[in-house]
Amino acid sequence: MIIGLAACECIIYDAHSLKEKRAVLQRIITRLKQKYNISVSEVDHHDVWQRTKIAIVAVSSAKKYTELELDNALKLIDSFPEIERTITDIEWL
Repeated sequence: MIIGLAACECIIYDAHSLKEKRAVLQRIITRLKQKYNISVSEVDHHDVWQRTKIAIVAVSSAKKYTELELDNALKLIDSFPEIERTITDIEWL
């Protein structure tokens, strides 16, 4: 069993309040959970308007499947024009 964790630092340039930031995050997190077999959560920068850290975890029997799920999830995040992924750390457990 392989567990993959991707932690993404992101910037939401057009957010001018926590409410706007959370609206963007909610849309992205909901789409990720619907489309892929992963767990997703905001894990840092809760009280900052334009910055966030999202953690994505995938589990499967082989590393290639876990890696594929994480790669697809990161590509989906990148497809949203309102958010920019800056730093991504991937860990294997």
